[in-house]
Amino acid sequence: MSNINLIIEERAASIGKFMVGRLLPFRQKRMVGPFIYIDHMGPVKLDERENFDVLPHPHIGLSTLTFLFEGSIMHRDTLGNEVEIKPGAVNWMTAGKGIVHSERTPEYLRHADKTMHGLQIWVALPKELEQMDPEFFHINQEQIPSWTDGDLQYKLVAGEAFGKKSAVPVYSKLFMIEIKSTAKQTVSIGHELYGEAGLYILEGAIESEGHTYEPKHLLVANDSNLCDFTMEANTTIYLFGGEPFAEERFIDWNFVSSTKELITEAKQKWEAQTFDKIKGDEVEFVPYPTFKK
Repeated sequence: MSNINLIIEERAASIGKFMVGRLLPFRQKRMVGPFIYIDHMGPVKLDERENFDVLPHPHIGLSTLTFLFEGSIMHRDTLGNEVEIKPGAVNWMTAGKGIVHSERTPEYLRHADKTMHGLQIWVALPKELEQMDPEFFHINQEQIPSWTDGDLQYKLVAGEAFGKKSAVPVYSKLFMIEIKSTAKQTVSIGHELYGEAGLYILEGAIESEGHTYEPKHLLVANDSNLCDFTMEANTTIYLFGGEPFAEERFIDWNFVSSTKELITEAKQKWEAQTFDKIKGDEVEFVPYPTFKK
C-alpha cells in the first residue's frame, strides 16, 4: 500500500460521559470523500449502574451511520422512530434541514452488565440536498451484501463497490466496506474503488512494503487505488471513501453545511429550543457548547 498519504491515529474525545476514539475530522484531512466524522466507540464494559446515554441533540446537513460490533442502542428521533440497533445492522438517519435524536441503552439492559463497541459516522450531504426533509432507515444485517474470496470475508456496509450495492439509501457516490481475514492473505483492491479512500484497522494488522500497521489507525490514500497489502490472520479492516464534493463543508458541533449561515440558524434554533421534541424523551437535551463561541 505504497499509496499512503497520511496516517491518522485515534484521539480521545468525549461524547457526554462516554469516551470515544476520534478519527475524522483531522486537522490535515477534514474529510475522506463525503465522510466527515468517524468515531470508534469502545470496546467498553458497562455494569448495572452504567448506561450509554447520548441525550437528545440536533443535526443538519448530514446523514449518520451507526454500525455496532457489540452491544445495543435504542434510537429515538423527532420523526417518531424508536428502533433498537444490534450488531451487524445499520441505522441510517438523514438530518437534512434538521432532526433531533437520542441514543440510549435499551430499558431491558439498563440494570445489567453490557458491552458497547461500534462506529459512529457522519456523511455530508450534497449541497442540493442539505435542506431535504429528514429521514430514517434501519437496515437489517441480512440486507447487507456479504461474500467471501479465499480467506477473506467481505461486507458492503454502505454504498457501491465490487459491482454490488448496499441497501443503505445513500445520497452520494461512496463506499464503506468491511473485510475480515481468517488467515494471512494478500488483498488486491485494484481499481474497484473510486474518489478518495481510507483504511481503518479495527483489529489485527496489515503489512505493506515492509511496514506493519496496527489497530486504531486510519490510513488515507493519495487516491482510491490502494494497491496490494497483506492482512494478517484474524484482522478486520474498514474501507471508507468515495467522490469528494466540489464545495467546502463547515462543521460546528453537530451541524454540517456548505454555508455558515445555515449553521448559525441551526445553532440559534437549538439555543431557543424550537427544534421538534422527541416523543417520550422531551425533558433532557445536550446544550450547545458555548465554549466554541
